[in-house]
Amino acid sequence: MRIDEATLDRIAELARLDYSDPAARRAILADMERVLSFVERLNEVDTAGVEPLIFMTEEADVLRDDVAQTTITKQEALSNAPVKDSDYFKVPRVVDKG
Repeated sequence: MRIDEATLDRIAELARLDYSDPAARRAILADMERVLSFVERLNEVDTAGVEPLIFMTEEADVLRDDVAQTTITKQEALSNAPVKDSDYFKVPRVVDKG
């Protein structure tokens, strides 16, 4: 498959890449065409009778029990705060009143 200059420009725009250097444009164009030709070769593979792979393994997720624990008290957490109130961390305002 051939990639034209307009397609390369659009891909570069979407990916926020700069291919203004002619050597870099030729290199990336050759790489993209090589990748697309490889993908086209995959279409030649006979997949008749092959089940789609949905999961890599038959194992189910092993999750731990969600148990609430108090590992640090409120006073211990506030002790390292640079600015605090009696019960809360004080942080700069991030939303205008407007």
